[in-house]
Amino acid sequence: MTASIESALAAADVVRDRTTLRPEIAIILGTGLGGLTREIAVRAQIPYAELPGFPRPTVESHAGRLLLGTLAGRPVVAMQGRFHRYEGYDLQQVTLPVRALGALGARTLIVSNACGGMHPLWNAGDLVLLADHLNLLLDNPLIGPADERIGPRFPDLSAPYDGELRALARSAALELGITLREGVYAAVPGPSLETRAEYRMLRALGADVVGMSTVPEVIAAVQGGMRVLGLSLITDLCLPDALEPASIERIIATAGAAEPSLTRLVTAVVERLGA
Repeated sequence: MTASIESALAAADVVRDRTTLRPEIAIILGTGLGGLTREIAVRAQIPYAELPGFPRPTVESHAGRLLLGTLAGRPVVAMQGRFHRYEGYDLQQVTLPVRALGALGARTLIVSNACGGMHPLWNAGDLVLLADHLNLLLDNPLIGPADERIGPRFPDLSAPYDGELRALARSAALELGITLREGVYAAVPGPSLETRAEYRMLRALGADVVGMSTVPEVIAAVQGGMRVLGLSLITDLCLPDALEPASIERIIATAGAAEPSLTRLVTAVVERLGA
């Protein structure tokens, strides 16, 4: 882990050399959710290839660059593309960007993802406010030598998703007329989608939505003292008794159609953080 921390600090130094903007809020954009970048008044764009230790995204729709600018008047940094365990990266590599964004001074992380919906009363295109998660990746980004520079060895995860930020999101969604569900996210390794039996298992364990990301980044952010807001966009329905084949093309299309609601909600939350 120490080597990845050194890379994260080096990446933060590269960003400081490129721009004087110091972000207060970091945003991770998931599959098909890049539209928010159009609302950011960008001051600097840095390809991941130019940042020490940053992996290269291999997933369709993940552009692979860091954007720094302002959103609703607040200084932000946005990851246009993230990394996953199924791409062959270990969780220290997956979470290295979060470490770097924390080193830049961002104290709030807004993380988004595309997910499968297992709640029978929810629909494709619905936004879900994350209240908790299940780490079923059989791994943890904190495994390895401890490094006091990044936070406690045993961070508390009794409330990984900040209650005040969730209240802000609920209030903003109500005002904007956006349907916002709230539930539990299960992180699985992927990249194959789940079987009917696996969806039944996940539902029995208490999960409402399922995906292949987010949880490692949240764990790293909490360890680093960041407040976290998690938002999922349901792109396909995972109901075992009515399961239909899914494809990445359909998932991206559904995410793209619903993305404007996510953009409006995140922008409103960021604006309220500055109030």
